[in-house]
Amino acid sequence: MDRGFEILDISGDVGLRIRAADLEELFEYGAIGLYSLITPLNGVKAVETAEIEVEGEGLEGLFVGWLNELIFRFDTYGFIGREVEVESVSDRMVAARVGGEEFDPERHERGLLLKAATYHDLKIEKDDGGWTAVVIFDI
Repeated sequence: MDRGFEILDISGDVGLRIRAADLEELFEYGAIGLYSLITPLNGVKAVETAEIEVEGEGLEGLFVGWLNELIFRFDTYGFIGREVEVESVSDRMVAARVGGEEFDPERHERGLLLKAATYHDLKIEKDDGGWTAVVIFDI
């Protein structure tokens, strides 16, 4: 796994398998994995900071809602993150600070066009070693 996640090639879609020590890290790695599907992050600068809060129903709903909020901000404002710091996670709310910049097609290589994080085959599990999540994105 690279930086806490691995990319899963699924016929017609793409997914991430995320491994983390705690919930904050799980949400951070999920966000970094999502952004890395959109563009290589080595070309992204953290020149702006977005304060993001997302509410959801249960941990799975919150995780999908979090990822979809990041997709929405990219689609609507062109904001691509590079540095993610999750300040708090409960089963109903996540609060984070995301450093990034506006996507510039002149400087940023375009990767996948993500439509949404889905509940299809979604798994979030805790074991003795921490947390694991598998999420699939519509592309």
